Amino acid sequence: MPWEEVKPMDQKLLFIADTIREASTFIDLCRRYGISRKTGYKWVARYRELGLEGLQDQSRKPHQHPLKTPFTVREAIIELRNRRDPPGPKKIQVLLAGKHPEWDIPSKTTIYNILNENGLIRPQRRRKPVPACQQPFSPVNEPNDVWSADFKGQFKAQDGTWCYPLTIMDHEARYLLACQRLAGTQLEPTKKIFEALFQEYGMPWRIRTDNGVPFASNSPGGLTRLSVWWIRLGIMPERIDRGKPQQNGRHERMHRTLKAATAIPPAQTAQLQQEAFDVFRHQYNNERPHESLGQVPPASRYSASPRQMPEKLPELEYPGHFRIALVHDNGIIQHQGHRVYIAGLLKGEKVGVEETADGIYDVYFGPLWLGRFEMRATKKTRNDYLKLHV
Repeated sequence: MPWEEVKPMDQKLLFIADTIREASTFIDLCRRYGISRKTGYKWVARYRELGLEGLQDQSRKPHQHPLKTPFTVREAIIELRNRRDPPGPKKIQVLLAGKHPEWDIPSKTTIYNILNENGLIRPQRRRKPVPACQQPFSPVNEPNDVWSADFKGQFKAQDGTWCYPLTIMDHEARYLLACQRLAGTQLEPTKKIFEALFQEYGMPWRIRTDNGVPFASNSPGGLTRLSVWWIRLGIMPERIDRGKPQQNGRHERMHRTLKAATAIPPAQTAQLQQEAFDVFRHQYNNERPHESLGQVPPASRYSASPRQMPEKLPELEYPGHFRIALVHDNGIIQHQGHRVYIAGLLKGEKVGVEETADGIYDVYFGPLWLGRFEMRATKKTRNDYLKLHV
């Protein structure tokens, strides 16, 4: 048997046996077994001290850890974490430094590892990312080409009432269509604001938002019930990239002005806060000169949309070569004997299916591409279904 195929333990045993019985020099034995003299002496010394057990592979872990966090420091970290309002590693580091300036305070990573070793870190569930929006955005040339919408960061009025200001602005004219205080980001109150605006100003072609609730979700296409309603009305949702508020920079700049004028400090009550929003909106639209508009107020540039909101939601239209499929209550469509999962929130809606290559199909909800699926030749059980891939 070749020497390389002999197990390491057997190699050591053979070497020890030859050391005992061979008359040749120790150097010759080491050369024969392809090891250094240092390794050979180590094996012999371990055999003489421990016998066969000494030939087992030894742990390389050091017996002492000079850089290990002292026990007293570790206990102080655990004690701080066990408070009623447990601080994180960064705050624990600051608290330790203030309470024990004479200590060598561990790094945030070391504090985190100590907490984790003692079961004091609860793993956070990672939020599934929202699918990317179709970009680049179409150009904006006229009022009502794009409306931008966002929830200004929530805050409390002085009486403790939460304020979630929903702001909606025409992108071209900078006309502030709405600045409404809501109690949260729920769907129905938000939808009612948009419905009132569509009835008063007509409908835009597109609405641009961020990726928060209720504008986006992790469903295919980032759809929510709100954006499904928009698409049924003929309004295309646009979403900026996550972490890139500059893609909606005009709206963000308006928010800075809004905050300075109405929320520093907040009003006494929610009703007074809404009154402050109303005053700001009137001044912003009708009195305040806007530099990017040639120092004229937005009201001088804005005009209502000719697209009136229909009394009944129109059916979506698809090109003639598309196959129209109904999304069932379980979010699944039937396609050539296969079940394809689309999205539960689209139940009762119709999607368009287009074959783009042999056995590969794209799925659309109106003009919005949701994803694609591939027909497989393998047999499937009656409970199996295909999924969309983005």
